[in-house]
Amino acid sequence: MTGTNTKATKGRLRIGRINFTNTWPVSYYLPYLRDDAGVDWISEVPTGVNRAMAEGRIDIAPISSFAYAERAEDYLILPDLSVSAYGKVNSILLYHKVPLNQLDRARIALPTTSATSVNLLKIILKKFYQFEPHYFYEEPDLDKMLLTADAALLIGDDAIRASWEDHRQLQVTDLGEWWLKLTGKWMTFALWVVRKEAAEQLPELLEHVYHAFCMSKKHNLAHPEAMVKDACEKIGGDAEYWHYYFSNLCYDFGKEQQEGLALYYQYARECGFLDKEVTIRLWDRAKYKAPGEGIQATTNVRVSR
Repeated sequence: MTGTNTKATKGRLRIGRINFTNTWPVSYYLPYLRDDAGVDWISEVPTGVNRAMAEGRIDIAPISSFAYAERAEDYLILPDLSVSAYGKVNSILLYHKVPLNQLDRARIALPTTSATSVNLLKIILKKFYQFEPHYFYEEPDLDKMLLTADAALLIGDDAIRASWEDHRQLQVTDLGEWWLKLTGKWMTFALWVVRKEAAEQLPELLEHVYHAFCMSKKHNLAHPEAMVKDACEKIGGDAEYWHYYFSNLCYDFGKEQQEGLALYYQYARECGFLDKEVTIRLWDRAKYKAPGEGIQATTNVRVSR
């Protein structure tokens, strides 16, 4: 692509960082990934990281699952790292003034910070309800969004903060819980991915970075106290809430999560939100350059490595 920087910079890996708390268990504790460890950090909102990865300005990042699908040929998924849920997510919330079965032709405000969740909402309403709402984008401010909308979607820390406020006049639907009721499947909202050329050019550094992410996940889930304290100070809430929030999400990416994501991709294509089949390709630590077969986003999915 013209203007795309597809090479890792002078032997360094550029790592995207999303400041939403739902990614903290993988990225919060990284003592071995200082700037002098051959990495540079770039912080963005989720859609900003998606764009920077697509343009080749970032080599590794947690990106939205939908953004992976749009450019799957350019990326490899780092194994066993995701933000997934089997049911409630608690941070992807649809606030609506009318019942769900009255959202056909309704005005729905969407956040500018999301890709996976926005398309999940569109898939649910089109695939399962045959609804055609009027969607428009707005900054993630619930009061502002609902000035001219019948419903508003919030994600991440914006959704968490809104959930603590008094909105008794509104109905609230958790998209993870809604997806589970309709499909019986897991939903994966974010994946840690690496650009293929970075995996080929810097395999040893990538191995080091991947190991650091895995160790961070293991440490933070076993010892969440510092992470919970920081969340209380920066976002609000109490320790009980954050212990529940972090423990309720899943940061693995096994067979069940992959099958749920493959169904999401299948529905996205059927609804016209994706123009191609999507293969879930995992980074092969032994081969680096060869991702393996992956699984196709079709009805009868099969996981292979």
